[in-house]
Amino acid sequence: MMSELESQFGPIDIYWFDQLLRGRISPSMRVLDAGCGSGRNLVYLLRAGCEVYATDVDPAAIAAVRRLASTLAPTLPEANFRVEAVERMTFPDAFADVVLSSAVLHFAADDSHFSAMVREMWRVLGPGGLFFCRLASNIGMESRMRRIDGRRFHLPDGSQRYLVDEAMLVDLTRTLGGTLLDPLKTSVVQDQRCMTTWVVRKHVHQDG
Repeated sequence: MMSELESQFGPIDIYWFDQLLRGRISPSMRVLDAGCGSGRNLVYLLRAGCEVYATDVDPAAIAAVRRLASTLAPTLPEANFRVEAVERMTFPDAFADVVLSSAVLHFAADDSHFSAMVREMWRVLGPGGLFFCRLASNIGMESRMRRIDGRRFHLPDGSQRYLVDEAMLVDLTRTLGGTLLDPLKTSVVQDQRCMTTWVVRKHVHQDG
């Protein structure tokens, strides 16, 4: 039987939930989930009346999000939810108040692909906007990761991921034109993987 909390928030990422608890996302905001999957982080936003948009390369994922939205926020157009790659989104510049990227960037094929995804998400984020990202890193398990090529690694859990580190995220925050809202926080899953939370406020003077 579904609990009241699960009904309200869905199978939400706990670190995204933390942003909600701290009041950083309000119903008046336009939120874009870039690489949304089946929409596990969108349940509360849809219920709260946020102007929600989402993209994913998987048509089945977008079909699932459209079904979810039709139940929880039936006034939102189906066109808000689009089958498209994160690095090639069709939204205008400075479109969103919040861009959410949960467990997406570590699927980058290489440096060029990673950069393209990050810069596209930054392009659609408006000045003063919030960028929330969860991605795999090597922070805390540096010696356990086996390099394949560049920043692609074999992880102890058997997967292959594109991994960032602290210096890279700090430098990228500065290069993009943002400020860390929270210190970088990394969850180390014993003998498996490391997941880092990267939360950035886009400088107001930025326009793309």
